[in-house]
Amino acid sequence: MSETKNNNGLKVIAGLLGVILLGTIIYTVTLYQEKKKNEAVLTQEKELVVEDLNSLKSEYDKAILESNATNEELVAARDNIAKYIDSVKAMKADLSTLSRYRRQVSILKEEREELLRQVDSLRESNTLIAMQRDSTFTELEKQTIFNDSLVVQNTQLADAVERGSALNLTKFSVDAVRERNNGNLASTTRARRTDKIKVCFTVADNVIAEAGDREFYIEVLDPQGNVLGGGNTTSVEEGPTITYTKATNFYYENSTLDVCDFVSNYSGEFAEGNYMVNVYDDRLTLLGTNKFELK
Repeated sequence: MSETKNNNGLKVIAGLLGVILLGTIIYTVTLYQEKKKNEAVLTQEKELVVEDLNSLKSEYDKAILESNATNEELVAARDNIAKYIDSVKAMKADLSTLSRYRRQVSILKEEREELLRQVDSLRESNTLIAMQRDSTFTELEKQTIFNDSLVVQNTQLADAVERGSALNLTKFSVDAVRERNNGNLASTTRARRTDKIKVCFTVADNVIAEAGDREFYIEVLDPQGNVLGGGNTTSVEEGPTITYTKATNFYYENSTLDVCDFVSNYSGEFAEGNYMVNVYDDRLTLLGTNKFELK
């Protein structure tokens, strides 16, 4: 009888183990199926983004072929889309990255509409000019004057667009800080207590500026007028060259953006005196200047 009880006990244990094993298998299979489902959805979203980009590229190819003369803006926009296609194909799909590319596709579609309107307008102007060339010599002189005026207006418009697309700062603050034992930062005006300089600025919204990765340059001048951490230089083609303390990078999406960065004195302690902090954009245009004193 004892042996029978032992056998029954073993059967019960075996049954329980079987239930646990079955539950584990079901849970594992469910997790695997859920993972595959999510991967399938992300892959589908990625393919939709690539499909949208390929559609945009095809429209640019068609517009370039229909244009009587090579349009550099159309070619540049098409090549830019081709780079985005390569990036999307090569990237590992995740919700955050796909969302960012979705927003970029919307921006590219708006840019396409504007460029195609410009191409249509230019094509119509060229047709009108060709018709006017068949008129009298007097009319030709008038048209020449009109064309000269149009070139001037287009140049002025291009300059205005370039100026309008530049980024500007609405706020700019500088603060000397020391790091407490708990890791928190506290403002200070004492040179010997200063560990870092906190530089914060707010980039204004700009709907016509190009969205994407941006790099601004922070220049900190010590009381002797030397660039803190000097040795870093950058320049733009046919433009100025600056020596800067630190480059700060951020992603701009045409809306107001707060940016903060920290500058350390790698050569030792901060000296007493007046400091000046300048911020330049990626065109090396001075956007703001701020001063502070360490005692």
